[in-house]
Order: sequence, then structure tokens, then C-alpha cells
Amino acid sequence: MSVPGAMRRVLARLAQMARLMVGMPDYDAYCRHMAAHHPERAPMSRAAFFRDRQQARYGSGGGRCC
Repeated sequence: MSVPGAMRRVLARLAQMARLMVGMPDYDAYCRHMAAHHPERAPMSRAAFFRDRQQARYGSGGGRCC
């Protein structure tokens, strides 16, 4: 079963929104941003990007729950 282009874009956008809602950043969007706005800099690897975003979200572990 083939998914038409418009439907594929809608599904991709929904998946991206779902990842952002649970705090999982979009590595592909990061790579597109780096290529468009910072072509002189090499983007982080997927693993480094994930660690960086985790650190930014949760900090050094000294945060509080409430």
C-alpha cells in the first residue's frame, strides 16, 4: 500500500510533534538548521546531540521534581 506524498508529510509532521511532546528532539531538523545557518560548523553526531539535549533538559541531576 503506497502512501501519497501529502499524507506522508502529514504523518511525518505528526511524528515530529509527538517526539517533541515527550521531549525527544528532532535530529534531522537540527542537521537541516546547521546546514542552513552554520555551514562552517560540523553537526554533532546523533548520540552527542541526544546527550546534549538530555543535559539541557535535565541538567546535572540536581533538579527537583516539584
